[in-house]
Amino acid sequence: MQPADADAYFGRVIRDAAKGTRLARAQTLKTYFMFLELRHKVEIHQMTGRVVECPIDEMNRPRGGAEGKLRIPPSDMEIAQLFGGWRDELATCRKFAPTARNYAAARLMAEIGLRVNEARQLDLHDIKWDLGRFGKVHVRYGKGKRGSGPRERIVPLVNGAGRTLRWFIEDVWGHFDHNHARPGAPLFPSERRNADGSCARVGDDALRVGLADAAARHLPGWADALTPHVLRHFCASQLYHGGLDLVSIQEVLGHSWIATTMHYIHVHRTHVEDAWIAGQQRAADRLKGILP
Repeated sequence: MQPADADAYFGRVIRDAAKGTRLARAQTLKTYFMFLELRHKVEIHQMTGRVVECPIDEMNRPRGGAEGKLRIPPSDMEIAQLFGGWRDELATCRKFAPTARNYAAARLMAEIGLRVNEARQLDLHDIKWDLGRFGKVHVRYGKGKRGSGPRERIVPLVNGAGRTLRWFIEDVWGHFDHNHARPGAPLFPSERRNADGSCARVGDDALRVGLADAAARHLPGWADALTPHVLRHFCASQLYHGGLDLVSIQEVLGHSWIATTMHYIHVHRTHVEDAWIAGQQRAADRLKGILP
């Protein structure tokens, strides 16, 4: 493989791929050729007469950092506008059950930061009402890193998530199926049916499209930008502003590294000034009664 081959691969074959994909492929190639140079360079030269050299160079390597694009979430007022309009729509919408399902799933993403695939994979028995002070949800299909498989975690139903789930299970779920005790019954069902007549599991596309349609109707300024992942950023920021520490937010979101969690937290423009004033007030309170 020569630099010209890398030119053709990055310039034609995956030219339209996402930046992250191009960067990942380039890093994979660089790591592979580094392995060849360190372990088998002499052997390959003896067998073929060729000197192993990485085809990725300064001219053809994809540019850009490895970090994903910054996802600044809507404000609290904008999210309240979205869910307020969406909630009012439930009384008059043509298809109540799927609309209410999409609403409940989106609220869960905004309240406890579930990924869309984590939400759709939940079963009814994953909701543990008797655990902790607020109840907890057992996320069995958390995102794994580099093919390590699903990473489970337990998330407390804080931030109003318990109310959202109780309403959905008690008032909406029965529109899809009548057997709450069925093993493997999905928390968020589809309108489709399995071969045995039970409700199937909703797909992530349905939840994404439901959120996008609601944003277009009730929050038009975010019509093309509000995604389940942006709601996850909103959740992290809201929990932080509410006083939750970074380690706790890391556990809620299921991150391996707290540095990742820090990328999800977006502070208001006045956050630093507000924190400074609060710190000065705490210092003044401690000095009361000490100074004359």
